[in-house]
Amino acid sequence: MKLLRPRPTPPPPPTPGDLLAEALDLHLDLGPRRILHGVTLPVRAGEVLALVGPNGAGKSTLLAALAADLPAAEGVVRVRGRPVREWTALELALRRAVLPQAAAVSFPFPVEDVVRMGRAPHGTSPVEDDAVVREAMAATEVGRFAGRPFSALSGGERARVALARVLAQQAPLLLLDEPTAALDLKHQELVLRICRERAEKGDAVVVVLHDLGLAAAYAHRVAVLHGGKVAADGAPEEVFTDELLSAVYDQPIEVIPHPTNGTLLVIPRRGVANL
Repeated sequence: MKLLRPRPTPPPPPTPGDLLAEALDLHLDLGPRRILHGVTLPVRAGEVLALVGPNGAGKSTLLAALAADLPAAEGVVRVRGRPVREWTALELALRRAVLPQAAAVSFPFPVEDVVRMGRAPHGTSPVEDDAVVREAMAATEVGRFAGRPFSALSGGERARVALARVLAQQAPLLLLDEPTAALDLKHQELVLRICRERAEKGDAVVVVLHDLGLAAAYAHRVAVLHGGKVAADGAPEEVFTDELLSAVYDQPIEVIPHPTNGTLLVIPRRGVANL
């Protein structure tokens, strides 16, 4: 008779500064092409880390490597101090939650059921699961269409439901790939506020962003990727300079403080044609 393995238990809550994941001298290939070249990046509890850079810089590839969804060609990725290949899928699911760029569900599940999928790694009671699911839907403002089929939602609504599923997973490491891409202005701000709230509660959030203004306003740290390497890593006010961003994006860029609150504004320099 085959004995069932006991369900793994969730890890203890991290304390601020704990190293929840890291890439060490990471090289990664997609087919014949090398995408990442010697990337080293720590991810610590209590911070929002934004991955920014131009298209093709390797942001999503790095996020997928941290999630253990893509294998390293060289180097190592660790979660909670152990190489990702040494964790089982269920153990990883208790330690990191992943939001991909596109949320796809093959069957017309109701929204609430999609969010409840985030509870799959846990062996908790239905009552506890219900409470977590309700909280996640309330945070992402999707509770009002809990009974609607996921397939009937708009792109922005689907993105928020997918984020609610990630929140319901209650993993201490959140890996979010362009979570604001399909969202309107209000919900872009909502998602980044959620990221900050999770970090303030002790989690680590790694988020791929194209909007440098959002990264400057909400991230504790920013890693600027360029050509598959980390061109800079640090606080936004240290990393976001006219010279660096103009070089990385091959576009003249100005970084100026907001006149009332001092938040960095990242603005492309635009020429105005004479009329």
